[in-house]
Amino acid sequence: MSWLYDLSYLFGGAFLANGVPHFVAGVMGRSFQSPFAKPPGEGLSSSTVNVGWGFLNFVVAYLLIAHVGTFDIRAVDQAGAAGLGVLLMGLLSARLFGRFHGGDLAGATPSRG
Repeated sequence: MSWLYDLSYLFGGAFLANGVPHFVAGVMGRSFQSPFAKPPGEGLSSSTVNVGWGFLNFVVAYLLIAHVGTFDIRAVDQAGAAGLGVLLMGLLSARLFGRFHGGDLAGATPSRG
């Protein structure tokens, strides 16, 4: 059963990492890619939509981490699972969003949204 909890913590970490760029772009008043844009994930959504989407991701992360099992930040397997989720989603986001903001090109100047 422990592996199911760790899987929940892994996905919780992924939702946490996914919420950060949306929420930060939104509170900065910038448009950013979201699943609600046209085309989904490529077009830009308003800053308000991104704040909402980021916050929803934080809520899902909280539910998956704090309400499944008994999460202990000092337990290496549990913290490691959440951390791995953050890392994997971070790398995936860097690749996906990097193509829109110059992140895939060394020394490239990011576009201003």
